Amino acid sequence: MSPSPRIPGHRLLHSPGPTRLPDEVLHAMSRQPVDLADARLDATIADCEAGLKRLLHTQADVLMYTANGHGAWEAVVVNLLAPGRRALIPGTGHFSESWALQTEALGGSVVRTPWHEGQPIDTQAVEQVLREDRQQRIAAVFAVHTDTASGVTSDLAALRAAIDAAGHPALFVVDVVASLGVVPFDMDALRADVVVGASQKGLMLPPGMGFVAVNQAALAVAEANPTPRFYWDWGRRRDALSYRKFCGTPPINLLFGMQAALQLIFHEGLDAVFARHRQVAGAVHAAVQGWSEGGALGFFCQVPACRSHSVTAVAVRGGVDPEALRTMARERFQVSLSGGLGPLAGRVFRIGHMGDINATMVLGALAGVEAALRLQGIPIGQGGVPRALEFLARG
Repeated sequence: MSPSPRIPGHRLLHSPGPTRLPDEVLHAMSRQPVDLADARLDATIADCEAGLKRLLHTQADVLMYTANGHGAWEAVVVNLLAPGRRALIPGTGHFSESWALQTEALGGSVVRTPWHEGQPIDTQAVEQVLREDRQQRIAAVFAVHTDTASGVTSDLAALRAAIDAAGHPALFVVDVVASLGVVPFDMDALRADVVVGASQKGLMLPPGMGFVAVNQAALAVAEANPTPRFYWDWGRRRDALSYRKFCGTPPINLLFGMQAALQLIFHEGLDAVFARHRQVAGAVHAAVQGWSEGGALGFFCQVPACRSHSVTAVAVRGGVDPEALRTMARERFQVSLSGGLGPLAGRVFRIGHMGDINATMVLGALAGVEAALRLQGIPIGQGGVPRALEFLARG
């Protein structure tokens, strides 16, 4: 079989995960592994733990897994939900429902609040459910900060306030898989008890590492929980020995990459990182606003303040095939987008704009998408790229 012909240049990866890897991360990961007794491995692990704590603004323990975000979800479920206890999972769409289904598959009991399409978490509904839980069977609230399927980011401070207003002792568990390294997050100020993250989005790493940050209150709940577990057990991983931290061989080259990625983030400076993501997201949002004037496209997220700085979900009207658009963008214009997930399959396409990205890169992606839209005969008014340029020119 003859190889496929080489395409000059490189494809622009604009999925909401995996995201583009910086050269420095690729180079770090290309090093040979070290043996498990090498002190440099312990130093690398310590650097990654300290860097994640700094990024999360926390003094909580950070525990890492050779797993994706779903693995970290499972760690939360089996450590926190004792028999007879429940998780309250506020509706955000595909990912809150995925977490709920996974929890139920593990034998856990779930209380859901309704998901309103295009809207953030309904904090009033959360407060009401907690007030009605007079026996306090709900052990924790599992909240997804940014739902990558819908492009909606919820207000975590408002959710924390709703839990407080209900006077409920439930632990506050936050999934920051799609928001960490993109927007500010302060675990300790928020009084989150557990935070769940993963490697392949704002952290600019390949898929394969999930992690949790766990405070003392959550560790106490886990210690008292009789639910059987081994690989996911937080108690076993709180160990000074590297192979016990990972319940076996650590993902050494991913750790090398994480060390390099965190160095890049802190060298740029967190304020600059967040400002850069705000800028590129604003350019995408400006383009979508322009495209929407044709009547065929629009924002899935109906609340402008909740439109994610990580990914934008673009809703399509009936008769528009987002998968054909994605194929055209990828194969003819070398721009890789993502499609709809779960209930949004066939209803949206998604433009990722997080991680190792700058304004010029996002302009290239938007131009490729706009070219594909025009060739597909999808009406887009005067177009979105001029709107994005205008937004960026305003600074």
